[in-house]
Amino acid sequence: MKVGKGRFFWPKRRLAVHPASTGNVLIRAVDRVPRQGRREATEQRVCTWTYRGLLFYADVNGTMKRERSKDDVKLITRLRAILDREDAPESRIGQALDLLNQESAAGKAPSRSDEIAESSPRLRQAGDARAPIEDDGRVVPAARRKKRGPVLIGNSAAMQAVEAAIQRISNTSATVLLRGESGTGKELAAQRIHGLSERAGQPFVVVHCAAIPETLIETTLFGQERGAFTGANQARKGRLEQAAGGTLFLDEVGDIPLSTQVKLLRVLQDKTFERVGGEDTFSVNVRVIAATHRHLEAMVQTGEFREDLYYRLNVVPLTLPPLRARRDDMPLLIVHFLDKFNRTNSRHIELGQDVVHMMSVYHWPGNIRELQNCIERLVVLAEASRVDLETIPESLTPYFDHMRTVQSQSATSSNGPASRPTLAARLDAIERDRLREALKKTGWVKAKAARLLGMTPRQVAYRIAKYQLIEEP
Repeated sequence: MKVGKGRFFWPKRRLAVHPASTGNVLIRAVDRVPRQGRREATEQRVCTWTYRGLLFYADVNGTMKRERSKDDVKLITRLRAILDREDAPESRIGQALDLLNQESAAGKAPSRSDEIAESSPRLRQAGDARAPIEDDGRVVPAARRKKRGPVLIGNSAAMQAVEAAIQRISNTSATVLLRGESGTGKELAAQRIHGLSERAGQPFVVVHCAAIPETLIETTLFGQERGAFTGANQARKGRLEQAAGGTLFLDEVGDIPLSTQVKLLRVLQDKTFERVGGEDTFSVNVRVIAATHRHLEAMVQTGEFREDLYYRLNVVPLTLPPLRARRDDMPLLIVHFLDKFNRTNSRHIELGQDVVHMMSVYHWPGNIRELQNCIERLVVLAEASRVDLETIPESLTPYFDHMRTVQSQSATSSNGPASRPTLAARLDAIERDRLREALKKTGWVKAKAARLLGMTPRQVAYRIAKYQLIEEP
């Protein structure tokens, strides 16, 4: 019986994937399989292919069967090296499948009629952690898993609500407005929406509107024609054209000047625009996701933000919770960042329970960005392999002293007897109320609030963190 260029045969040995007790996935050759009737064996085959005159197939148990030859020793060695690593089981299996796909595309490995992962239930059972599974029970290849974007870490009710909303809106074309304090992960959420959408294979282009000067924001978004202004020696595409077919993420959209807001409104309404200095009209298929920590409603009232643009952006609003509102996620986030920076810096730092507890009850005004910065500094500056409150690096001692003070104050206010407020407490209350009133009047623009109060923007930012003020939508 001929199959391609190969002749039908019964393999002498089979190559199987087995989960080890330590969680490692090993490749090993096992004894010869008993000969069976041709009809029964044919029914059990799930995936077959030929390579250099030899027949390969995978049975219903997920076992890859084939005859060993000198030509494929290198491939088996490389697969063994990948699967013997100490990475997560699903990561190792995904890398092995990627290697087989690459070798197959280069003509050095089996040309298969189906993916091994799609016909190998045994692979889905390797190790404690499982690879992502499609609705029809197939393993998601590693190359496709990368397109799904980052995973939002957290099991709290607030994050479950955010994830549920992302799942609902990802496959729509609606414009999304991400709200929340600075450092809550708005860009990560935008990447998650893009990764779960049908545009996942297309570009995800980020524009940090607050970091671009007003004179350049229009050119950055819409591009330029040659000779549009002094120094424009050639035509250049803008971020809109670069994101064609994909997603354009406008971070801090509240900082876009009014002159550019008009053109952005046209893009959202008609999907058309002109380059700076040009007359040709371009059409673009792009989804817009915007983010801001500012009070856009107040900015509309003061005339700093166009009302029509606000309604075009605020089609699907999604608010990301601050870190203090998701205390249950603190252990997961601490472990995640600790593992990340240990691997990045080749360290093996552990945190004591007292440090973890203090970090878990702290309010983190800078949210996830501040927590990430704190853990990275601990990993880099730690002198011992285990960090307790007694072995905190000297440069971080004032930081943790502040945490301890906040923790003791919160404990006293919640458990201590009621007492008459001191003069200092009453002065702080007056200052806090004046600061909140100034911020509301200026749409939470720190520079303008500082001018009203006779302070510097730095002093305003410090007092916002001191009094734990939250921007009210």
